[in-house]
Amino acid sequence: MIEKAKLMDEKAIARAITRISHEIIEKNKGVEDVILIGVKTRGVPIASRIATRIEQIEGHKVATGEMDITLYRDDLKEIQEEPVINSTNIGTDINDKIVVLVDDVLYTGRTVRSALNALMDIGRPKSIQLAVLVDRGHRELPIRADYVGKNVPTSKQEIISVELLEVDGNDSVKIKE
Repeated sequence: MIEKAKLMDEKAIARAITRISHEIIEKNKGVEDVILIGVKTRGVPIASRIATRIEQIEGHKVATGEMDITLYRDDLKEIQEEPVINSTNIGTDINDKIVVLVDDVLYTGRTVRSALNALMDIGRPKSIQLAVLVDRGHRELPIRADYVGKNVPTSKQEIISVELLEVDGNDSVKIKE
């Protein structure tokens, strides 16, 4: 795989997190009923960063959780014969709350559909919103993000690689082919 371009560095990712945080606060007129749920793997640290930034802005701690959508994927057999199941840990009641699903890249929409199915098995939120660091297009389902760090038009042959300090040891978003 050949790296074509570095789309975001550490500072650009931090600015995107700050912008998304402000947009979540504004759209929901505060964050009293908001819960951030990161989709494993890289959605979890992004959700944590957003929660930290919102707390710095609002002075109010936002509940966070993490969700593993492996069992809800429609391509489970294609990924691997024996899928590795990680845990889902929401840690709070989502009923009648505003749940913001957080992921690194929005592509076909299938991961988000899986996350929606998993969420509905847990409870019944007042509303569900979607925050992503990168929206690369090519939707196969009628899903769009409420909050986007960066829109990146791509070809289907290109791959968006998100690296985060908490998982990969550095912060960057690259496009590869």
